[in-house]
Amino acid sequence: MSLEVVFLGTAASIPTVERALPCVVVKRGNEILMFDCGEGLQRQMIKAKVSFHKKMKVFVSHMHGDHVLGLPGLLQTMSLLDRAHKLEIYGPVGIKAFIKGIQQTVQFVLTFPVEIREIKEEDVICREKEYQVRVARTAHVIPSLAYALIEKPRPGRFNPEKAKTLGVPEGPLWSKLQHGEKVRTETGKIIKPGQVVGPLRGGRKIVYSGDTRPTSNLVKLAEKADLLIHEATFEDDLSEKAQEDGHSTPTQAAKTAKKAKVKRLILTHVSSRYRSTLSLLQQARKIFPNTSMGEDFMRVEIPLLDS
Repeated sequence: MSLEVVFLGTAASIPTVERALPCVVVKRGNEILMFDCGEGLQRQMIKAKVSFHKKMKVFVSHMHGDHVLGLPGLLQTMSLLDRAHKLEIYGPVGIKAFIKGIQQTVQFVLTFPVEIREIKEEDVICREKEYQVRVARTAHVIPSLAYALIEKPRPGRFNPEKAKTLGVPEGPLWSKLQHGEKVRTETGKIIKPGQVVGPLRGGRKIVYSGDTRPTSNLVKLAEKADLLIHEATFEDDLSEKAQEDGHSTPTQAAKTAKKAKVKRLILTHVSSRYRSTLSLLQQARKIFPNTSMGEDFMRVEIPLLDS
């Protein structure tokens, strides 16, 4: 199953020529999971060839305009394109009233069902067959959330030679063993999955911080993630302003990544005061070398784990 992260917007508060407002899309097979929804999102989706029609979930981190004001345009564009599939929207308390206000004041008709879930507790908020989404509170100036997409473990590798040696012929019995079922051979011998299937292989994990000061909640949520997408609004020399405004610096984001033992860190939510982000990147890499700077339309493939 492919897992690709597409950065549609990497700015903070105000769009720039190079950066749109916050939005990160995870394309998992034929499903889209969207984290935050800044203004101008539809054009970014078109340029990045992200479909308006596929199965989609939207996860809003908090109710500041740069993270949520893309929703009205997204809903209307989808309706104009005759979307039929349900759209699921997750967010903090207030997201329902916001969507209801759009429907009451903006004259358009939805062509698809919208299911809105307000998040009140830190927990698993979405459970699918192959993955779950867990949420944790972060430390912004208003209630804000971080999200973790966590794939469930995959079956271990099947050993066909060992199966043949044990008298299991190729065919339906192999499939049963791969799916955790015991089988009986023609001679009446019982073969258990553990005899021909290796240990479970871990799933992948992507964590999105939203807006936040450093917090132990995020360290815990991001533990051993394949990718942590973390805001770094201001350079280190503006750490006091970052604290006051509920944001992080590159060094603070890098320390979170290091404590959480993640594999890779990508910084985003960059203040419009920075035309070059090289200094932000250098500050983070002093603490966590495997850091990249998020750029609009950047794509990152998260490979499957072999073990």
